[in-house]
Amino acid sequence: MSSQSDSPSIFSRIVAREIPATIVAETDTVIAFDDIAPKAPVHVLVVPKTERYRDVVELAAADPALLAEVVAMAARIADQRAGGEFRLVFNTGEAAGQTVFHVHAHVLAGDLREGTLADA
Repeated sequence: MSSQSDSPSIFSRIVAREIPATIVAETDTVIAFDDIAPKAPVHVLVVPKTERYRDVVELAAADPALLAEVVAMAARIADQRAGGEFRLVFNTGEAAGQTVFHVHAHVLAGDLREGTLADA
């Protein structure tokens, strides 16, 4: 499926280097960058470079190998930044907090035991 509109998502614009971001990892198909409004000591977004999938459900159904690459990159980032302990969040749908309809994972790490991450 395609994204909500014909214009590129903010993530596609980051991939194209039209919008600056602090990129922490990248492959031919996936990019990871620091969240601009972090909800945890470590908060990195891992994003497939394609806009083809709105959410993780679409991605899992259509391209499980790409989903596995997203998860593997998240694990590598957590190994580097948080000793391998992390939370991986995919918001699916507006009511669940998804604001960019280009599938992406939030890698959250650090001491997450206090407070809530309702708006990650």
